[in-house]
Amino acid sequence: MTTLTLFNYNKNKWWAFKQMGLHRPHFLNIKGLHFFKMLGTGSSPGFSMYPDFSTYALLQTWSSKDEAQSYFSSNKYFQEIISMTQAHRIIYMSPFKSSGLWNGEDPFSEHFKLSKPKKIGVITRATIHFTKLTHFWRSVKSASNAISEANGVSFFKGIGELPFIQQATFSIWESEHDINNFAYSNTSHKNIVSKTKKQKWYKEDLFARFHILNDSGEIKS
Repeated sequence: MTTLTLFNYNKNKWWAFKQMGLHRPHFLNIKGLHFFKMLGTGSSPGFSMYPDFSTYALLQTWSSKDEAQSYFSSNKYFQEIISMTQAHRIIYMSPFKSSGLWNGEDPFSEHFKLSKPKKIGVITRATIHFTKLTHFWRSVKSASNAISEANGVSFFKGIGELPFIQQATFSIWESEHDINNFAYSNTSHKNIVSKTKKQKWYKEDLFARFHILNDSGEIKS
């Protein structure tokens, strides 16, 4: 079970920003929690050099949905975060395909393919070689714009751990058909993928797909 929680702060932005450095001790010894990342977001769709200081994301993987729900309903630190926000959104997802690593591990290694079609969540993440930063940032805007305008995309946001160097995106698609149609037919996207491989932009990268099981909250774009 994977969850992605988005937090929006119209106020308390300085408090929210500080949590990027202070959050880690609050996630130790949480029952059922295997992996977590507190993430900043970009101010424009997809990869962005400019942070969105009003929006943050919390990515977590769990042993079960029950343990995730127990955490969200009773954990004091999570409740404190919610009390400081003006809106939040919790997305429950089940991974069915992933490749690559995130800090040396695959947090989405247990795959469950559902027979009944559901919306699809996609996470892409990379640590960029310092010497390739210029190449990366010159090239990704057109690809990000293409994804945000693609058929079947209902949500698209850049997320990341470190500005400029560790970047990720999260998107929601109506179907896997829409994802595959974009991946194999969009020229900008195909060119970027080709460059990343030929020029070896990334120290580490990961791509994962998820079935969206439940999606609730006020943040929709």
